[in-house]
Formats: sequence, C-alpha cells, structure tokens
Amino acid sequence: MLRKGRSPDRPADAGSQPHRDRSGALIERLAGWSIRHRAIAIIGWLALVALAVLSSGLLPGEDARGQDPGETGVAEQVIRDQPGYEPARENVLVQAHAGGGRFVDDPELRRTTEDLVATLRRLPGAVADLRSPLAPDGRQHISRDGTSGLVTFFIAGPNEEMTEHYRLASAAVREVAQRHPDVRVVQAGDQSLAAAVDQSIKEDFSRSEFISLPITVLILLFVFGSLIAASIPLLLAGTTVAAAFGLLGAVGKWLPINSATSSMILLIGVAVGVDYSLFYLRREREERAAGRSVGDALRISARTSGRVVVVSGLTVMLCVGGLLLTGLTNFRALTIGTALVVGFALLGSVTVLPAVLSLLGSWVEKARVPWLGKWRTTARESQIWMAVARAVVRRPLVFGGAATLLLGLMAMPALDMHLQDAGPTNSLPRTVSAVDGAIRMQEAFPGAPTPAKVVLWGEVDDPAIPAAVDRLHDRIAGSGGLLAEPMTVVRNGAAVVIRVPLAGSGTDETSNRALELLRDQVVPETFGQLGGIEHAVSGRTAFAYDFTNQVRAGTPLVFGFVLLLAFVLLLAAFRTSTVAIVSILLNMLSVGAAYGALTWVFQDGNLAGALGFTPYGGVVGWLPLFMFALLFGLSMDYHIFILSRIRERWSGGASARAAIVGGIGSSASVVTSAAVIMTAVFAVFVVLTAVEYKMLGVGMSVAILIDATIVRGVLLPAALALLGERAWGIRKPAGEPRVAVSR
Repeated sequence: MLRKGRSPDRPADAGSQPHRDRSGALIERLAGWSIRHRAIAIIGWLALVALAVLSSGLLPGEDARGQDPGETGVAEQVIRDQPGYEPARENVLVQAHAGGGRFVDDPELRRTTEDLVATLRRLPGAVADLRSPLAPDGRQHISRDGTSGLVTFFIAGPNEEMTEHYRLASAAVREVAQRHPDVRVVQAGDQSLAAAVDQSIKEDFSRSEFISLPITVLILLFVFGSLIAASIPLLLAGTTVAAAFGLLGAVGKWLPINSATSSMILLIGVAVGVDYSLFYLRREREERAAGRSVGDALRISARTSGRVVVVSGLTVMLCVGGLLLTGLTNFRALTIGTALVVGFALLGSVTVLPAVLSLLGSWVEKARVPWLGKWRTTARESQIWMAVARAVVRRPLVFGGAATLLLGLMAMPALDMHLQDAGPTNSLPRTVSAVDGAIRMQEAFPGAPTPAKVVLWGEVDDPAIPAAVDRLHDRIAGSGGLLAEPMTVVRNGAAVVIRVPLAGSGTDETSNRALELLRDQVVPETFGQLGGIEHAVSGRTAFAYDFTNQVRAGTPLVFGFVLLLAFVLLLAAFRTSTVAIVSILLNMLSVGAAYGALTWVFQDGNLAGALGFTPYGGVVGWLPLFMFALLFGLSMDYHIFILSRIRERWSGGASARAAIVGGIGSSASVVTSAAVIMTAVFAVFVVLTAVEYKMLGVGMSVAILIDATIVRGVLLPAALALLGERAWGIRKPAGEPRVAVSR
C-alpha cells in the first residue's frame, strides 16, 4: 500500500520534469519532425536501406583477406605473396575397423592401400607427391603400433583447377572405401578440414536464421497481443539488418568478413532492433493510456525512451569498439559490423519508428490475437516485480547480500578458466566424416591432420638447405615425441614449406609445448645459421597459439577502456558518479557469473550430453573478451531504461524508495519481454554445431537472464535503497512532496 501524495508508478506529467536534459529535447525535436513529415521520414529510411543494400554491388574488386596474428601472420603472408600456390596436403588413413594385426602382414589392408594408390594415380593430374606406406621408404607412413597406414598427397594446381582436383581426389577415396567395406578408409587434411568447417558455418548460419525468426515472432505476439504491433519491431529489425549487411559487404572490400561474423551480427541486429522498438511502443502505449494524443505520446516517448535508446546504442557501439585495441582482424570486422547494425537500429528508432507509429495511430492495436489482445493492449505495471522491489527496499542488506553471494558462487568456477581454442577436431562433432577421420588419424599419427608449417624464404636455393632438412629429421627423432613424422618438404615459388606434425590434440598444452620447441629451438638451430634465410612457423596450432596470446595481451586494455567508457557514459546520462560506479559493479557481477557458468558447463564438461558437445578442457580464447565488451553494451539497454524510470519518478516528487518500486514496476514488462527475446535469440546458438557457438549461446543467455532478473530486480533496487537520495547526487528543492512505501 502507498501513502501520502500521488502514485509513484507514474509522474504527474512526463513533460514537466525539472531535470529535462538537452539530449532528450533534441531527440524529441527529431521525432517531432518525423511525425510532421512522416512520408519523407518513411521514404527516406527505405531509400537509405536500399542504398546500403546496393552499396556492396557498386564497388569493384575482390573481398579483402585477413591477416593472422603474430608469427603465423608473417608466415602466411610470405606464402600468399608467392606467384604460385600453396599445395593443399590431404591424408587418408587405412586401418581395420576392429583392431587388427600388423599393417604389413594384413593382406586386406595392403590390397586396400594398393587400390587407393592406383586409383589416385589414374586421376588426370589431380594429385602430386603421392606417398604410400607400401613404398620402399614408407616406414614413416606406418603408425607406431604398426596397425595403421597413411597415404598422403598434395592437391595439384594451378589455382583455378584446385577445387576440381580436390573433388576428384575425394571422390576417388570414397570409391575405394566402398570397394573395401571391411577396412576403414577416411580422409582428413588441409582442404577437407577447411571444407568441413566452412560447410558447418554455412549450415549453422541458415539454421540460426530459420530458428530465430519464428521464436521472435511468437514472443512479440505474446508481448503485444496484436499482429500489427508485433510486426513493427520485426520491420525495424529486418530493415536494420539488411542495411547493415549491405554496408558490411562494401566494408568487406577492405576488411575480411567471415561467415561467423555475419551470423553474430544478424542475431545482434535482431536483438537490438526489437529491444529499441519495445522501449518506444511500451512508453507510447502508456502515454496514450493516460489520455494523451498520439503525437504527444510519441514526443514524450522520444524524450524519455528515445533518449534511453540513443544512450544505450552509443554505449553498445563504443564498448564493442574496445575490441579494436586487440589489433585482431576478426575483432575489427566484428566491431564495425556491430557498430553498423546497432547504429542503423538507433537511427531507425528515433526517425522512422515515430513516423510509422504516427501513421498507424490507434490502428497499431488492431488485428488482435485471440485471448491475448485484450490483456496485452493495456500498459500496466508488473505487480510481481513491484512486490519483489518492495521487499528488497525494505531489507536491502538481506536481499542484496544474498544475491551478491549467489552471483559470487556462480562466478567461482571462472577462477580456473583455461583459454584454449577448440580446433576443428574439438569444434565439430564426430558425425562430420572429416572430423572423425582427423581424430582417428591423430590417434594413429599424432599431428598428421594439422601439422605445423615451417616457412623458409630468402636464399632458398642455398645448397646447404638439404643438409639442414636432414638435421631437422634428426631433431624430430630426438624431440621426445613432441615432434613427429612423416615430415614433408615442398617448394612454393621463392619459399619452402616444411610440414612437421606436432604431438597433442592440436591446441592443447602438449601441442603448444611442441610448437614452442619447434619455434624457439629446433628451427633456429637448424636453419637460423644459414645466411640469407628467414623463417617463421604457422599452422592451425600456431594460429590458435598466437591468437590466444594476442587476446591475452589486449585484455587489460579492452577491460580498462570499456570500464572507463561505461563510467563516463553513465556519468553523462545521470550526472552522478554514485550511480555510474554502482552500475559498473553490478555489471561486473553479472559478467563474472556468466563466466563461471561458461567454465562449469564447457571446460568442466557438465551438461555435455544435453547440449551435444565433447569437452576439451578449455574455453575458446576470444569468447570471454568478446562477451565482456558486448554484455557491457547490451546490458545498458535494461539498466539505463530502469534507472531513467526511477529517476523520472524521483524527480517528479516520489521518495527515493517509492521511486525505486514505481520505476521497477513500470519498466518490468518491457525489460522482461526484451530479455526473453534477446535470450531466445542468443540461445539459438546452443543448437548450432560448432562448440564455439554453443559457448556463445550459453554465456550470453545466462548473462542476460541474470542481468534482467537478479541484477535489475534485486541488486539494483537494493543498492539504490541503501544509497537513498544520495544515489542521484543532488538534493530536491525544499518542500517537494515525498511518497514513501508503507511498511
């Protein structure tokens, strides 16, 4: 029950608050122009979207190629600069289905190998440097336990024919496997693993589109109860994503854009586009329910919810911009893509959205869904969350302390988080034939599916190089198993590429130790003494190693940038350092709990069966940093929206605690709806194939749920209740009424 004065659940007049800021007034004027010139605003928006979509096709030239980090990038650039091509190496494992005897003594294994070699040799110039365990020098192509054989070859060039040559070779391997059903014949190598990853990403991208849209539609129908009202957020999100993808295609001429980046930008665009529409539509409904005209309701919505959208959108773009400090090409593309899609969503929400709502007027409530329409068309406070808020503000220490303890316990597993990229054999399930083959090949011939590549350039015609290669063979034999055979040497233009298998799974600690041995000792001691020769080591293990190290080096800069930026933006939005500091601390608790859940599920292997992945003892190296920047931006949507509602009531005459209850109650339905949509959108990643996507889906979904419930529903009101009027940093004029919560 409330006592004394007017209800804290809405201010007396949203248009007469004592703390109207210039940014809100500017957004109100912009929305007012759109309302008065709605035809121009709508046509202009559609023209802008069309121009953005067409922009990628108007620019000539090929798409940009990425630059890998560290020594890997140096080696790959040398290979890329060669006039010829780098031959792709493929491997075929030949072994009995159920452990058999020695390879050399098994007639069926020998016949299968002879058939495979003969079939590949009959191909018209498709393969080169074909090697067999049955050759006189083939001992290195027989596993240590003697039960498996390895046939290796390079896909022959030139570049324009490599795809066809790979298709022919792969078809030949499948034909041999069908002719010998009692023998396991599986292929894995440079091209086959890359093709498996690319195909998986494309399928995941299509699946995410197929699943996320129907889920979003159903939730919007439930939230609004009207087909027309539910379609507005979808139209804004759809045009926003289309425009962002169009410009992203143009940006791709200068920055490499991969499929994974496109998939994440799609879901981020849908999430923020729907969120921003929800903020507007809820406030507009609330003001019309209070008796205001459509135009007045929209102008007030622009000044209040529109301001929240602008601040939160800028926060997302700037926080994600912190990823640029890592210097990684993948993050650069993702940052620009996120900035584009959020920027378009922001622009559309303060221009075309008010124009469309003005055009529709009361028609926005038409086409109601049976059983939902009548209930959903009225803006109302959440009685459940108001009851929670009342309980929290009465005993803030008890509830706030319990919530803090809970999130602290959830965050504890993150103390043991181990950053480790998955690699193809850990990322994709064994149902992918190339992955299953690579895992079996790894067990029989460690490092063969994804070897390190030692790249030499400079005076590569030096006659001392063959002797150095022989010394490399000796060092491999004396490496204690960290380096392995078979080693291959191939000339590529003015460079030499030596493939050296590494022990371990490809990205684990054993593989990293093998890489460090190769880079720091073996290669310098073998080739470093040759004048005019430069060297670098690349490969899948080297890429993951260099990428993770660069992420770790950039993490302090990104964390510092995001935290400082969030403080400045919150200080500018609310003009109180107390609210800014509290908000940052609450966000840190939310992110920490999400990190803990991520570690507990994926690194420790809990819920592996339910989520359909195989744990490999780590968390993808880029994910925690990306999640930190993105969550700090996205969480500001809810945070700023709720704080603005609380501040609005406090400025309108409510007491500090009554303002908290009213602000939580009036914003709860929007925050809950937006959180459900955003959680559902990111949860789509959980059903995708790659373990990296599953990690992103679980991490983001858990963080958003915690943020919208425990943090915004319990910790935020508890912190503000403890601070009282000191939270806002200014005192009200004497004699203003107060509305308190009855005990």
